[in-house]
Amino acid sequence: MRDTVGDLIRGYDSTGRYLDRNGLDSLKSYFATGTARVKAAALLSANAATIVKQAGSKLFEEAPDLIRPGGNAYTTRRYAACLRDMDYYLRYATYAVVAGNTDVLDERVLNGLRETYNSLGVPIGPTVQGIQLMKEIVKDLVNGVNSIDTSSANGNFLDQPFDYMSRELSEKNI
Repeated sequence: MRDTVGDLIRGYDSTGRYLDRNGLDSLKSYFATGTARVKAAALLSANAATIVKQAGSKLFEEAPDLIRPGGNAYTTRRYAACLRDMDYYLRYATYAVVAGNTDVLDERVLNGLRETYNSLGVPIGPTVQGIQLMKEIVKDLVNGVNSIDTSSANGNFLDQPFDYMSRELSEKNI
């Protein structure tokens, strides 16, 4: 799995340059959020089942056709598969939060996902909706803990993995 530090150093190394002010500022920004990233990841890990359950309930409340006969989450097996996939997205989003890098999402989640979902007839729209619902639940949970500051030079680091997955799934010709 790649991370912010490794990618930065790899970039400088490939061009044979020493770290300059921009590189050092990027490192400083990443390390300044390190404790908050780890605290957020611990909170997400400890509450993963609740986050997935809440997001799933909200998704099926907003899109009840998914759980009706003929819907993609109709039958216990399909419903469970939907929640299992949401759990995967949350777990890998947690990894991306700690790494400060979305490469793990490409490597472990997004590559091949569209093709798999297309072959199984899984609609992408509700998948993206579920990812965004999890993001909102995660933000509410983490913002409820005063000691975790989720802001960084690049915006809210909690938003980044969820928005990245949503964007990558949404912008493709499916």
